[in-house]
Amino acid sequence: MTDERLARALVETGAVRFGSFVLKSGLVSPFYIDFRETISHPEVLRGICDALVETVKRLDFDIVTGVPYTALPFAALLAERLGKPLVFIRKEAKAYGTAKRIIGSYKRGQRCLVIDDLITTGESNLETAEALVEGGLVVKDIVVILDRSRDGDRILAGGGFRLHSILTLDKLLDELGASGSVGTGELETIRAFMKNEPSEKGNTALNNPLTDRLLELKKIKKSSLILSLDATDTRSFFSLLDKTADSLVMVKTHVDILEDFDDAFVRRLRKTAEERKFMIFEDRKFADIGNTVRMQYRGGLYKIAEWADFVTVHMIPGDGILKGLFEGVGDRGCFLLAGMSSEGNLITEAYTRQVIESGRAHAPVVSGYIGHGRNREEVGKLKKKVPAGQLLLMPGVALKAGKDSLGQQYLTAEDALKGGADFIIVGRGIYTAEDPAKEAEAYRMAGLG
Repeated sequence: MTDERLARALVETGAVRFGSFVLKSGLVSPFYIDFRETISHPEVLRGICDALVETVKRLDFDIVTGVPYTALPFAALLAERLGKPLVFIRKEAKAYGTAKRIIGSYKRGQRCLVIDDLITTGESNLETAEALVEGGLVVKDIVVILDRSRDGDRILAGGGFRLHSILTLDKLLDELGASGSVGTGELETIRAFMKNEPSEKGNTALNNPLTDRLLELKKIKKSSLILSLDATDTRSFFSLLDKTADSLVMVKTHVDILEDFDDAFVRRLRKTAEERKFMIFEDRKFADIGNTVRMQYRGGLYKIAEWADFVTVHMIPGDGILKGLFEGVGDRGCFLLAGMSSEGNLITEAYTRQVIESGRAHAPVVSGYIGHGRNREEVGKLKKKVPAGQLLLMPGVALKAGKDSLGQQYLTAEDALKGGADFIIVGRGIYTAEDPAKEAEAYRMAGLG
């Protein structure tokens, strides 16, 4: 199948559509690509397989896989045509049985070719390749049917992988224009959209005023430290806060553990925050339907919306929780829980991705994400998922790595920050120390090394 015939077939099968489509980012695109539509068209699948065979004939590999799940039919066809073994990656490992993530027979050190339908940002391609490498396979080459990225080859090269494509978006449009499948006006609209489409890495439009304020405090105080101050009475709370405030950019509270909470606590906390230059993060992890969280946030005993700059939000209920919390509430925001530092927690990679997509779509009230990595490399991978203009806060941080008796895992402050975390959250490591002020300053300095 020629490039021109393949391009027309993608339009005829609905894999490539033209019109007006709202993307995950909220942008309205004049085209949309979904290769899942091709699986019901055997002749198109054969044509794609022929093109894959031609593209990979000079590559060296032992086995084949497809990025789950859209690319698996193409990978399976290619593997059968070439007589190569096929393996595939589960998006998440099973929690029972063998708990394997790579399904199929393979040996450590074998070379695995990765097939995908499309590359846009390169994130899913990198995740699959890295998971295969972690499983003991060698990955050098990633082949896509269509490259609609700006710089996919550079992005993958950063991970040590080579990108190969059957078609680029420019080539696809050229072929469709030459064949008359798409009008000149449509082509001009699409090319103008592609030219002006914001680059995620260079896009700072996701910043909101609260984010900017927090980053300004980081600059002024030369600190990335957030203190999780879990005192159970106001006297102890303010005694610890007074000793550590100069090293902090934000204090994280749990007001529901205070045995003597009252309105005076709120007034004193706000006054101290203004005088000592830090923000307030009430770690009330909202996780209910919109109507319920609205009442929890704005009313009740604590009236959190009146005094906390930020709160924590679980996205389990869906995007309605953000509307319930922040509709009609000005100058307030949140951090979404995208990962936890406790051993055995049930947050999966797929859930993390969905949380970040929701956060991207609600940037005016979402300043960033709370997540964890067991080492510097894992922190870096998580940071790459965070949209430009949003922040990554890292809990489970200590001056020395380890874990406690309840499964809390600790990463060093240096590894968290050098791995890519924007801020570190520290609790017991400071407030149970013999000299909390000295310890807080040690954490602050850890971010300057």
